[in-house]
Amino acid sequence: MSAQDFRDKTPDQLREELANLKKEQFNLRFQQATGQLENPARMRQARRDAARVKTILNEKAKAAAE
Repeated sequence: MSAQDFRDKTPDQLREELANLKKEQFNLRFQQATGQLENPARMRQARRDAARVKTILNEKAKAAAE
């Protein structure tokens, strides 16, 4: 997902998306540990998407504080 897609969402939707990404990272780690991971690049993508969501949440919080 692109950063613009995340920016169009509300903070509550972003928090929900972040929780989903964290669950996905957890599941991907288990798949890797058991040798069932089909797409190793998805781990990196999930990690970066989570970072994007956190960044945008911080931007929105800063804008709301001003």
